[in-house]
Amino acid sequence: MSGADTSAQIYCANEARNRDFTGYASGVFAPQSARRAWLALTAFNAEVSQIRDHVSQPLPGEIRLQWWRDLLTGEGAGYDGAQANPVAAELRHAITAYNLPVEKLVRLIDAHVFDVYDDPMPDMAALEAHCRDTAGAMYELRAKILGAESNDVSRLAEHAGVAEGLVHTMIALPRHSARRQLYLPGDLMAMHSLNSEEIFLRQPSEALKATLAHLRGEARRQLDQAMAKLVEVPKQARVAFLPLAMVKTNLDRLERADPFAQPIQSRLRILWTLWRAASAKPFRN
Repeated sequence: MSGADTSAQIYCANEARNRDFTGYASGVFAPQSARRAWLALTAFNAEVSQIRDHVSQPLPGEIRLQWWRDLLTGEGAGYDGAQANPVAAELRHAITAYNLPVEKLVRLIDAHVFDVYDDPMPDMAALEAHCRDTAGAMYELRAKILGAESNDVSRLAEHAGVAEGLVHTMIALPRHSARRQLYLPGDLMAMHSLNSEEIFLRQPSEALKATLAHLRGEARRQLDQAMAKLVEVPKQARVAFLPLAMVKTNLDRLERADPFAQPIQSRLRILWTLWRAASAKPFRN
């Protein structure tokens, strides 16, 4: 292994730890042989999912996402400059080593185009599709790294992704409302007579509480389905779904929290939650 490879791995590990600690810490419980690719995927996902946090206009965000598309499709500046970017270099290594499906990674990138604009989420179906193409894709890719690839794994990943994505939508509400982004689905808002200005003005109205309760109920339903299906996948791949332990913890916390309070979860608490889950059924090998 070259010094450049080692440097890129360290960089990805630091990026994963600093930008997605749950993803990073879950990888601790994966086999040593899979951790390099796991960290590459986690660092890549953090990069593309958090682009909106680093741009003030849609165009720079679109350009960054296009760079990643070029990297994956073998075209343009992204492909040519991959070796200069440690996350890109490690992602390409993971794709080659585990034959990861490029089209799924490209679809993940495409889903995050929504993030760089301020268009409202039209309905629940669109939000769930966004969750499947982002969080769901990550679950399926991690499972493939761990040697599991089947229709059962795909269905489990979809339920897990929707559960995680809905929880993230609620956790991110303070950040989204501050920049007038609207991820709460339009049909659900209409059902509960929720006006977007109530969200942007950070008013915890009864309509907002009812909308969030509806989302929590759907997230729990998806989580229950995911956990029921977890026993159907090979034991060595179950750690790919370990972040579901944090989905449950966050759901419980959201039940009690002010919807506009910035959530704070200590790293020690995350590690403790993941360790307990990894040591128990259905994650335990």
